[in-house]
Amino acid sequence: MDLILYHAEPIANSAKSLIPLHEKGLTFESRYVNLGKFEQHEPWFLALNPDGQVPVLVHDGAVVRHTTVINEYLEDAFPDTPPLRPADPLGKARMRDWNKFVDEQVMNHVSIHGWNRRVALLARQYEDAEFDRLVARIPLLEQREKWKTARAGFDPKELANAERKVRIAVDKAEAQLSESPWLAGEMFTLADINFFSHCAMMLTRLFPEIGKPELYPRLYAWADRIRARPGAAAALAMPDHTDPAITAAVEKPRGAAAPLPGPPPQRGEGASG
Repeated sequence: MDLILYHAEPIANSAKSLIPLHEKGLTFESRYVNLGKFEQHEPWFLALNPDGQVPVLVHDGAVVRHTTVINEYLEDAFPDTPPLRPADPLGKARMRDWNKFVDEQVMNHVSIHGWNRRVALLARQYEDAEFDRLVARIPLLEQREKWKTARAGFDPKELANAERKVRIAVDKAEAQLSESPWLAGEMFTLADINFFSHCAMMLTRLFPEIGKPELYPRLYAWADRIRARPGAAAALAMPDHTDPAITAAVEKPRGAAAPLPGPPPQRGEGASG
């Protein structure tokens, strides 16, 4: 068996597929892709995923893309490993209902705040000409525009709306966890991994007004149970190659000044972000 995962740091999309690989006890080769250096837009990576996005799974030479698809593929390809998907049709439907909700109604709203705090710092390290050259290589128009917006600074109204949507999502999760130990019922599934990776693990850092344990005691207890699982713990312990200066800046309280070494952007809109 030849199983390779191309991924970035163990957060968000990359964590979403790293956790199942560890939970299922699968032996795989980890190949790190440095998003801060735009390696996901290099020709060698675009040959794997023309969209230029991680993670990408390669199994015996066959390429599988997109996290939700990757995770279901692992369930189908390795049926003799610990399951992360219910066996019954209703259980599968509930899991997929949550996955659809996270993929369509949660992920992008959390992502905006992550980009505003983390990716913006990466984007502002480059001089204008170099930034324009790197962005021009991005295959997807939406991603090109998102990098430009991160460099300039997101609209406060857009950030406020994203926070509103995240509050709705965590309210929904807290309510569900009052009825069952896991999001899709009695079993830990890919739905839990999805919501944890894209929302819960970053809640306190990105949304301090929402991310208070006293407001969501069931959600925080659920997240602690996930972190305590050997597979999830192994995935989250994988190396984080983020520049320490960026990590320190991101960890500052929201709204605090976060100076970062490197050339400041020359355009006025970038400097104001």
